[in-house]
Amino acid sequence: MTTETLQDWQPAQPPGAEPLSGRLIRLEPLDPARHGDDLWQALQGPESDPTLWDYLPYGPFTERAGFDAWLDGLAVTPRFYAVVEQAGGQALGLLSYLNIVPAHGSIEIGHICYGRAMQRTAGATEVIYLLARHAFELGYRRLEWKCNNQNARSKRAAERFGFSYEGLFRQHLVIKGRNRDTAWYAILDGEWPAIARGFERWLALDNFDAQGQQVRTLEALRGSTTA
Repeated sequence: MTTETLQDWQPAQPPGAEPLSGRLIRLEPLDPARHGDDLWQALQGPESDPTLWDYLPYGPFTERAGFDAWLDGLAVTPRFYAVVEQAGGQALGLLSYLNIVPAHGSIEIGHICYGRAMQRTAGATEVIYLLARHAFELGYRRLEWKCNNQNARSKRAAERFGFSYEGLFRQHLVIKGRNRDTAWYAILDGEWPAIARGFERWLALDNFDAQGQQVRTLEALRGSTTA
């Protein structure tokens, strides 16, 4: 077995504190004072999704004080973003970069927490595009996605977004007293240009009809050679 030499490799840059903006969504560095009320309503209010917390290592929260303490803790850890809709300015969820290793060019998207209003929307797809694009612009060569192997919804999302399945870490973690086998997915820098074109074609205005329904799927556009 030969070892591949990386010509002119330079470590990636850590994500900064700048917001990331798209047509539908703006990702703002998490600020509990500014985003807390919206996130409480989105994640624990009447329109929240109780299954959201099934595979997360925290929550649900029955009291606002515990929720606020949780947000305060997130805001000082690896880069967390509030997911803010451009139209109304409300924060509808949050997520983060994590496992950020600039020296090896590896970074992960995770901690995805969305209320019902954000789930299965064009904005939710734009979020992943914005974070992936930014990661590769910063010089990362590997973007990871990991989830509980029982979390079918997260696994379907990873595949839809263009992440490749890499394997299963058995008995990887203990979450809320339960075993977690972790499914690993990734996009590599050489794969990103084609995946990015699929995202951009899917997010284009002409890919949605008058009712806001997609004309062509993300998977179909990722495999297409024409716009």
